[in-house]
Amino acid sequence: MVWRMMRFLWTASRGHRLAPWRSPYLRWRIETYWGIDAGAIDARQFWRFCREHWRDLWRFLRWAAELRG
Repeated sequence: MVWRMMRFLWTASRGHRLAPWRSPYLRWRIETYWGIDAGAIDARQFWRFCREHWRDLWRFLRWAAELRG
């Protein structure tokens, strides 16, 4: 299960693995699920978001891993 979650993160941050806050897909996910403007997400806001919503993110990753099953 953890391998599948890591695989999703690897795929979702393609092209921006060293700077995931620049990933259009991750920005879009944050914007559509939590309502934060994607254009306003910088490194500091991205990591703050991850720290504050880690439970929701973990649940999402588990769900995505189950879909890939």
